[in-house]
Amino acid sequence: MLSVTEASARGIARLVADAAAGDEVVVTRHHRPVAAVVGVERLQELDELTADLRDLALVIARTADDRGVRTPLGDVVTAFS
Repeated sequence: MLSVTEASARGIARLVADAAAGDEVVVTRHHRPVAAVVGVERLQELDELTADLRDLALVIARTADDRGVRTPLGDVVTAFS
């Protein structure tokens, strides 16, 4: 963790180099985290994990609500025609 002042003193080039090397830096303001500097690979990994968790939540919700009743596609098409 670095304060905004410390991060500024370290310089953007060093922060970027650290992130590219796999280090994650949390920047704080008034002792509270306000930003993070991470490498693009880690950011992509976090995005993929987020999408996977959304998919999992949808599967769990649908499973919990499943009453086992199935409607043939032809019946659905007829109902909306």
